Amino acid sequence: MQNSTNNEHKAVTNGDLFLNDALLTGVFKVIGGKWKIMLIKAIAAKCPKRFGELKRETNFLSQGTLTTQLKEMERDGLILREAFAESPPRVEYKLTDMGKTLLPVIAVLEDWYANFQTNTKPEKFRIKQ
Repeated sequence: MQNSTNNEHKAVTNGDLFLNDALLTGVFKVIGGKWKIMLIKAIAAKCPKRFGELKRETNFLSQGTLTTQLKEMERDGLILREAFAESPPRVEYKLTDMGKTLLPVIAVLEDWYANFQTNTKPEKFRIKQ
């Protein structure tokens, strides 16, 4: 029986595996946080989005986790944070132009996963809705 995963019939070394993955590693450093894609979609659905709205929509996240994820996305240039000098304080988040470029990427990933679920038999990959 022939292994079809390596068509060149040579051993794959760690150097081969990781030689050219810097770009992909960078992608996951930026959007790889557990909640970042969900937050991007939430902000895109109603932009700008107030912090309180995000907190209510993500009530399963601690405030610290939400704040950390938002700060990382702001640092990476995916969202803008605008604080208003009002009482009570008001903070709004909106997607930057770079953040908006992720929306079609996210849609492709969602389509891929729907196809994966349809064509994969193991139940461990299926998300119950």
